[in-house]
Amino acid sequence: MNSGLMNSGLMNSGLMNLTILLPFQVFAEKKGVSRIVAEGREGSFGLLPHRLDCVATLGPGILTYETESEGEVYVAVDEGVLIKNGQYVLVSVRDAIFGTDLSQLHEAVEKEFLTLDETEQKNSLSNGKIGNRLIRRLAEFQNV
Repeated sequence: MNSGLMNSGLMNSGLMNLTILLPFQVFAEKKGVSRIVAEGREGSFGLLPHRLDCVATLGPGILTYETESEGEVYVAVDEGVLIKNGQYVLVSVRDAIFGTDLSQLHEAVEKEFLTLDETEQKNSLSNGKIGNRLIRRLAEFQNV
């Protein structure tokens, strides 16, 4: 990503640009996002437009974002990664479901995303370790 391009445009608006990616498609692209709340491996965390850049692994859960036009929007997401770079937030997950009823979305998370068979759990653990190593390497690279 070209940081010059990424830091222009929305930087002056004070709002974020959120993109949610699935393995084979763009699930959602939202502009004018004022806040995001996501569930990481260590618990929930929030993002505001002027927060420092970061990378986080996501666990299955509810991602919430807010725009002036849509208000608060809920998305059930499977595990993945969240990257904040300037005003741009990229979320890449295995699956996602829009919804308005939080109880139904929590049910969807439990039924769809938390019912992994034993092989998927082992693969997920291995991929998580690889992802954590990648995040550490990216952080080392950024500090060089």
